Amino acid sequence: MNHNNQAHQHNRITAGVLSAAVLTLAFITSPLMAQELNAAKDRISSNAIRADHETYEQMQGRIKALNDGGIRVDNYHLSKAQCWLDTSFHEYTRNDRGGYPQAALGEAARIVGALEGKQDPGNETPLVNNAERLREDLWAKFSGLKTHPGFACAAQAVACGEVELVHAGNEIHDGGWRHAKPYIQIAEDHLKKAEERAATCLPPPAPPAPPAPPSIERFDISADALFRFNRGDLAGLLPAGKARLDELAARLTTAYVKVDMIRLVGHTDRLGSEAYNQKLSEQRAETVKQYLQSRGVGAQIDARGVGESQPSGETAQCKGERATPALTLCLLPDRRVSVEVTGSKR
Repeated sequence: MNHNNQAHQHNRITAGVLSAAVLTLAFITSPLMAQELNAAKDRISSNAIRADHETYEQMQGRIKALNDGGIRVDNYHLSKAQCWLDTSFHEYTRNDRGGYPQAALGEAARIVGALEGKQDPGNETPLVNNAERLREDLWAKFSGLKTHPGFACAAQAVACGEVELVHAGNEIHDGGWRHAKPYIQIAEDHLKKAEERAATCLPPPAPPAPPAPPSIERFDISADALFRFNRGDLAGLLPAGKARLDELAARLTTAYVKVDMIRLVGHTDRLGSEAYNQKLSEQRAETVKQYLQSRGVGAQIDARGVGESQPSGETAQCKGERATPALTLCLLPDRRVSVEVTGSKR
């Protein structure tokens, strides 16, 4: 087998087309043509060589058809089929009289057949023609890249690098290390390219989850539980009222990631004058605001009073206008501070 320095100039075909300088490609539509080359001893006639070229053309046509059908050129399996075909034809044109051209062509045919049948060709790269397994370090790195998050971008270089290692393993049998070395170098070049592509092809980080829409929580706190009778100032807060507001301040921290707004509305019952009730409701809402702020609540707080204008709806049955004990007790639901919290809960 004749070898020369042209091996160093071996052109890789990554677009799925064999070199037009040595092979005119025609798209052959019949996949049934045999994928067998003439025996080496018969490659002495123009008819035999022409038939072999037609075999290569037919295989190239099948690869092109798969690409036209939607399988990307840089798909791992299609790339490997192309590289098996490339190395087979390369050795055929260099008058390789051994078994590598047929073995590599057969491996290309196996992969293409599986893809045509919608089957998985597998990720193994066999040592065809009894190739020697050279450079275990390169094999290990190519294998590791197959599980890399950026493998999709490196697949073509990995596939062709593995094929070149097998190519080198065949050459060492026929010509020794001197003939294998150029193809080892090609494999190393593929590895470098694969690593670079994988490193720059990491999948983008998952987009952050959209923020949950703000929740609005509403509840009432009985004014009688917060304040002494007819009081609305800080000094008039009952111990139990302070404890209730302490619980509220703590809950705003533990139950919410963020509190956007707190609205406090003071209410009174209908007993007493309208002006007095308005002032008392405003004072109670403002006092609750100040107390929450003193406990570290930093959210915006809007405090206002509406006096007796918005009864609770639970006191429609309460009859009378005089402040009797029974009527005062009946109107208790009207005496309240309404709390509305808007924010994002944990």
